[in-house]
Amino acid sequence: MKFFSKSQLVFLIILGLIALGAAGVLIYSTPEGLGLSDDSIGYIAGARSILSGQGYREAWLASNGPVTHFPPGFSSILALIGLSGLDPLRGARFLNALLFGANAFLLGITGWRMTKSQVAGAALALLFAVNASLFNAHAVAMSEPLYIFFSLAAFLTFSGVEQLAVPQLGSKLPDSRVWLIATGILTAFAYLTRYAGLALLATFLLALILLHDTWKKRLTSAAIFIASALPFLIGWGIRNKIVADNATNRTLVYHPLTAENIDTGVYNISEFFIPLENWRRALVKIPNLFFILLAIIALALLVWVVYKGLKKFLQPATDQPEILSFTNGLYIFGYLASIFSSMMLFDASTKFKLRILSPVYVALLILLVYLGYWAWQKRSMISRGLIVLAAIFILTLSAYDTSNFVTKLHKGGQGYASFKWYDSEAMDFLSKLPAGTRIYTNQPGPVYLYTDRPSYVLPDLVDAVTGLPRERYTEGVQALHEDVLSGGAVLALFKFGSEAEDAQSVYIQLADGLYLAHDTHSDKIYTAYPKP
Repeated sequence: MKFFSKSQLVFLIILGLIALGAAGVLIYSTPEGLGLSDDSIGYIAGARSILSGQGYREAWLASNGPVTHFPPGFSSILALIGLSGLDPLRGARFLNALLFGANAFLLGITGWRMTKSQVAGAALALLFAVNASLFNAHAVAMSEPLYIFFSLAAFLTFSGVEQLAVPQLGSKLPDSRVWLIATGILTAFAYLTRYAGLALLATFLLALILLHDTWKKRLTSAAIFIASALPFLIGWGIRNKIVADNATNRTLVYHPLTAENIDTGVYNISEFFIPLENWRRALVKIPNLFFILLAIIALALLVWVVYKGLKKFLQPATDQPEILSFTNGLYIFGYLASIFSSMMLFDASTKFKLRILSPVYVALLILLVYLGYWAWQKRSMISRGLIVLAAIFILTLSAYDTSNFVTKLHKGGQGYASFKWYDSEAMDFLSKLPAGTRIYTNQPGPVYLYTDRPSYVLPDLVDAVTGLPRERYTEGVQALHEDVLSGGAVLALFKFGSEAEDAQSVYIQLADGLYLAHDTHSDKIYTAYPKP
């Protein structure tokens, strides 16, 4: 039985080559491993804890409490890889390389299914593979690549709910309920990778309500979808309630967005839209340029989504909007709403960094290709010429930007993967401390990674998550001093003098009255005074 025509087989081979190329370039770019942040080390330590049989715990901290702040998806996959004997720190590199290729492949299938055009599918896969921002998102040991994978898979299965034919194959997909169940499970997996997966859940529920033509279909399909996803969500919530007496380690406290956070978001978005640094610096000088650009894009997208959704809802007999483009447009607003609500109500430490914005970038690429295909269908020679030129221009600039990033990345690791950390004299000093010595530090992640010792967090004036003052700060400082002066603990302060003023004032208080036993490159370690 022949499943694919010759052209379809060639297309799939091309997608496979793009995926292999993307994965290979990421492996080449990270000879010292993926970039590492505090969250990265949390995921890796959680995976090691699972492998050791202790469950999903905060192994990088001396308290070793159960992890609830991060869902278990990424760490669980790393632990699964670890069964082969590969440490999760190394396994993350191969996992993200595989995911980078897999996500490029899924986007190629998405573009093909969305437009019925193999050229559009290949273009979408290439746009993703050569985009520096999305490459960077996969070059760090974080959960976003896995989250994007589950999200893309969920969008594809959801597109089968309406029994659309596979492009050019002519055969119908299986019963829509099968696709609904698959979508529900994949959505749950996305949630278990990042809590932002709730936006995916809301997107598909709203799409089911808007796109079905009767309330019976709407309610039935919504019930099937929810029933498929809910057991996983409830199961994780029950686990957290039992082991830690909270569902997701979030507290409802209002804290407005800061100007610094907004500026971070604008800068990262400008990197996505303007690949070349020199151009970006010139354009940033134009007052409010990027704000205006984002406002125009958001408004146009909102009008399109609302028009398409309400037209189908109010006039069920009208044609169905294209599923993949419509749901991705809907998802952008749902995802951003979840991020804004998280920042303002649940977690003040969340910032508009690349990892947070990367799912939006993927959706924007999908919509960009759909817009190009729509314009191509107008059959105007001028518009088609402009589309070809625009595609070549974007691909060329993106590839150039990514090649520079690859060259830079190949020379050394990012974040805590840098030689500045693994060759640190302070880390060497901590590694040689007597077994059982307690370590208080402002960098518990890298201390755990490079000394194989869990540590204690420092007393702080403000809770980074809630934005509220911490209680018993003075008592915490006093307890730390007593522990260090007893000879059973040390205080390790990294980047001393280069932190923000409020953090630096805390460090000065903590170090007051202690003996400076080690001081290199602004890394200071305090101990009890030597015995005479």
